[in-house]
Amino acid sequence: MKKSSSAVYNINYHLVWCPKYREGILQGEVATFVSQCIETIAATKSWEIIELRIMSDHIHLFISCPPFDSPTSIIKILKGTTALRVFKRFPELHQRLRKGNLWSPSYYVGTAGHVSAQTIQRYIQEQGSDSSTE
Repeated sequence: MKKSSSAVYNINYHLVWCPKYREGILQGEVATFVSQCIETIAATKSWEIIELRIMSDHIHLFISCPPFDSPTSIIKILKGTTALRVFKRFPELHQRLRKGNLWSPSYYVGTAGHVSAQTIQRYIQEQGSDSSTE
């Protein structure tokens, strides 16, 4: 469990995204640089990287974030910031991707925590009835 000034939370996201055209560009120096960028961004945002795996044509990130950071805002920050930094450091990639975007516009997000959906559902069902809802 983590704490902020107004919440106790355990929110974990599995994010997956790919380079534009699923190009296998995430290798060697580029992969190392992207990994460092993601780690830097996470540290500045107080996000905890649980696991990060950079494959040649996609990235898997398992990350824990506070409740005020939505999955959409997290992925926008990660994709936008890394794209700017990668194109600045490796301008030849901008040419290779036909002066387009580094990342495909789509992504995958899944959630995970310490309990299953069935456990939460059962817990709510087992709670006493509230007279204000009857």
